[in-house]
Amino acid sequence: MRFFANKTIATISTLVLATTLTGCGAGLNAETRKIKQVTDGVEKTIDVDGNKIKILNFLLVATKDGSAVVVGTIVNSGTQDDQLLGISVGSNQAVLTGETVLKPQAPLRFEGQSANAKAVFPAVSPVPGRNVNVTVGFARAGLITFEAIIRDQRDDYAGVTSGSTSPDLPQQ
Repeated sequence: MRFFANKTIATISTLVLATTLTGCGAGLNAETRKIKQVTDGVEKTIDVDGNKIKILNFLLVATKDGSAVVVGTIVNSGTQDDQLLGISVGSNQAVLTGETVLKPQAPLRFEGQSANAKAVFPAVSPVPGRNVNVTVGFARAGLITFEAIIRDQRDDYAGVTSGSTSPDLPQQ
């Protein structure tokens, strides 16, 4: 009988220890519950003086010609128009084509079938897997700087090129 009591105590102790070590005991404040980002892309918000800009799933794709292409979406959640003035990595400025005016709730989409904007860093020899500091500037909301990853041109990003995604994209 003593053997079964010791075995039961050992089993209960192991379960309690395993539960507390895995963080389940942290409840609603567990660090793993606070993670929101579900892609490689960065998600940031600028909320200044009534200007609210959301940057969603932002990353760079290294292309075979040595360029880096922006992938992501920028949404103006404010009530007044804003304008994307530029995107830079260090001293390199992206070449912007397509839409740059951010109308409320009308997203700028970089790449994909519904793209209405394009940003390319020509001939910068990006290194996939590396993180770089990106600065994005807006006429009203100002500047935001964040770290973004450079992905290689495969899988979901195989179709990303440094050329125009649509013949309708106007040059600036």
